[in-house]
Amino acid sequence: MNRKEILQEVEELLSGYCNGCFLYKYHKLERGRTYAHRFCISECTIGEKIRDFGHRLE
Repeated sequence: MNRKEILQEVEELLSGYCNGCFLYKYHKLERGRTYAHRFCISECTIGEKIRDFGHRLE
């Protein structure tokens, strides 16, 4: 995959799954924005995929 394809895939994941995510909203209300962000990056399966795409860009 080239850089443009990877960025396209990440955009599709973000728009399809992350926008309006109820888990992010829940964690943000219960524990705060920092915890919600950390949850998305480290524990959410979509966040793991996005992180993997990020490693491919390096």
